[in-house]
Amino acid sequence: MPRYALLIEYHGAPFSGWQRQSHQPSVQGAVEAALDRLGPHPGIMAAGRTDAGVHASGQVAHVDLERDWDPFRLSEALNAHLRPHPVAVLRAARVPDSFHARFSAIERRYTFRLVARRAPLALEAGLAWQVRHTLDVEAMRAGAAHLVGHHDFTTFRSTICQAKSPVKTLDEIRIETLAIPEGVEFRFHLRARSFLHNQVRSIVGTLERVGAGAWAPERVAAALAARDRAACGPVSPPQGLFLTHVRYPEAPFPDQTA
Repeated sequence: MPRYALLIEYHGAPFSGWQRQSHQPSVQGAVEAALDRLGPHPGIMAAGRTDAGVHASGQVAHVDLERDWDPFRLSEALNAHLRPHPVAVLRAARVPDSFHARFSAIERRYTFRLVARRAPLALEAGLAWQVRHTLDVEAMRAGAAHLVGHHDFTTFRSTICQAKSPVKTLDEIRIETLAIPEGVEFRFHLRARSFLHNQVRSIVGTLERVGAGAWAPERVAAALAARDRAACGPVSPPQGLFLTHVRYPEAPFPDQTA
């Protein structure tokens, strides 16, 4: 059966997350229902199992199909059958049988959008976390610096996380600021080979407390060293989180940026 990689974008609000569930709408379920219209398949595997309400602009999945499809026609057919779900297949590509969307990945990148302003979000509602107070970006950057590197991230993972080890290497946390009407948007860009369950949202929620002045930046280091979930700050809501890119030893999509 020929194997195809799919580059997928979705708005996470209507879904219980990526992973298929019996009685809840899921992104995987929507894509597999579209695939059902094209012929037999054993199901799809994704690079990241995003939580309920989390979005993606660069999710990658793979599927084996009985028919040998032209990749462009495959993406067009899937998008036709995905309507009206807020899910789009941006690219499809034929890949070797050795390619695995999850296990072949060597890096994942997430972006979290946090908006600080008084007025409600009219155009970006559901696509960012909004707070009504100002935030100190330099304090948040100082706090984030304590988390970069190889650490035990027990403090910053969900109690239901199924990862075998809490030890991960966080390669980068970069905080970007953008001026918006009557406020500021903060974009947290995180990069690692893999992440723990709720790790990004736990980190951003903690750094928000630093930016608000409720935590000193050094308290982030103390929380990390505690290796105790109770030491974590509040977990940020899901609507600001986006899976933006998955990197592989060989890019599955021609001319895709690294």
